[in-house]
Amino acid sequence: MQYNFKEFFETHHWSMVIDAVLLILVLAVIICFFVYKRNVRALFLLLLGGVLDVIVNVLAEILGHSALEIARYVTHFIVVFDIVAACVVYQNDLKNIFQKVSSARSLELHNSNEELRASTMEILTACQDMAKQDVGAIIIIDSLGDIHDNILDTGTRLDAVLSAPLLESIFNTKAPLHDGAVIVRGNRIIAAGCFLTLTQRNVNKEMGTRHRAAIGITEETDVLSIVVSEETGIISVVKHGEIKRYMTMDKLNDEIEIAYGISPSIIATRDTQTKKKHKNNRFL
Repeated sequence: MQYNFKEFFETHHWSMVIDAVLLILVLAVIICFFVYKRNVRALFLLLLGGVLDVIVNVLAEILGHSALEIARYVTHFIVVFDIVAACVVYQNDLKNIFQKVSSARSLELHNSNEELRASTMEILTACQDMAKQDVGAIIIIDSLGDIHDNILDTGTRLDAVLSAPLLESIFNTKAPLHDGAVIVRGNRIIAAGCFLTLTQRNVNKEMGTRHRAAIGITEETDVLSIVVSEETGIISVVKHGEIKRYMTMDKLNDEIEIAYGISPSIIATRDTQTKKKHKNNRFL
């Protein structure tokens, strides 16, 4: 069987093709959003309302324009309700998306590898000390500048040089900022006492608000969250919504170095790419 594409495009108006492409793109974006948020049930309900609206409208056209008039109004408002409900439930996510679009920027950290390694040791020391004393803490390493001002403004701006004593003093239970998160960029503490959006996923009952906050921020941004449990002293790390518990100092060191981009494998890859660029430039 041979397809006559010329006849197809002559008989079908271009607007139909454009409508179909736009509809597919919109559906793809919606599906990706809900899959990323790991809430397929909400996606199913939203799509169900849309499919029901389409079916009712198609039947109304087949049976006559005046048919199913009440049903068309009801399904139309169901779709509107679904959209409004999704906007309310995910308002923080939508706010973050629009902020990223309006103020897209990439943060360049002007720290040497030695400074970042020193900062890594300071974080390790602080986490080890706080774990031994059962002091709760949540430290966010934001190497790419993904944390926006609306989160930083919930806490207190510090812009101070990172050190173990400073971290331990911030999370001291008698300190005013101990309940929130510390945001770290490079070798500096940008803010402390910051409040983060909690994850909507079901998590282990042993994990409290700090863990839910650590998971929530990594679902929205490309950061590394470090959590010290106040109840058990267990150290956990979270990235891309996935939590790893019972971290040893060696494992925690590896995670921080990866977040800072100073792990041996990352440095080796970076050096190889640099050499390739220089080699290619020689032949130009």
